[in-house]
Amino acid sequence: MKTKEKFVDKHYRLIKDVAPLTFMLPSRNTRRFPLLWFDEEKGINRPLRYAVNQKTPFEDEQDGNAIVEPIIFEDGFLMVPRNNQVLQQFLNYHPMYGKKFTEVNEEKSATEDVEFLNIEVDALIEARKLSLEQLESIASVIFGTDVSKTSTAEIKRDVLIYARQYPEDFLSIVSDPMIKLQANVKKFFDAGLLSFRKNQQEVWFNTPSNKKRMLVVPFGEDALFVVANYLQSDEGIEALKILEKLLD
Repeated sequence: MKTKEKFVDKHYRLIKDVAPLTFMLPSRNTRRFPLLWFDEEKGINRPLRYAVNQKTPFEDEQDGNAIVEPIIFEDGFLMVPRNNQVLQQFLNYHPMYGKKFTEVNEEKSATEDVEFLNIEVDALIEARKLSLEQLESIASVIFGTDVSKTSTAEIKRDVLIYARQYPEDFLSIVSDPMIKLQANVKKFFDAGLLSFRKNQQEVWFNTPSNKKRMLVVPFGEDALFVVANYLQSDEGIEALKILEKLLD
């Protein structure tokens, strides 16, 4: 059984934050404002025209007695009643839809807000569960600060704020094993087990038994990330074990 279409009032708003007191939307196809909709089935561009006495927004389906009226947004908003289906269809096909104006969908907006709030709560819960060592690892990578010179309260505060402001990024960081490794790499540098040379272009070992060059940091790359990648490779895994043992 075919479900009967439900006609409802629809609200539209201009996309820009600061909307003019009044804005007149082009309502017919002209050289100055081409209003064309590409028909996938027919493979042609069809001109649009809003006429109050017609049953369709397509000019090629209208008769010669079209009465064209302006479409005006007041204070950035436009309400189209359920009994004006032609205007609702015209706005849906309008080339400025999604660019200059959009439909206000309260249910969709509320759903998106709930999803974001749930992610925010999840991020804050994860942030509160982190041990001090985990907090320091994440803080050193996210903020690039020397955690040894920062109080525990400051680290907790900054991580919680970050989790609240960027919940999706934070949850991704928490689940990324590379973050912990990058934090350890920073500790290797802080402890003097690794060192930079030639304006931080080269990374050298600085352990009692190894003073060799590890690698050259490619231009524009993050040194911690490059070193972490090397240390988890087949070539660098043994060096990582030695560095971790010396750090402990």
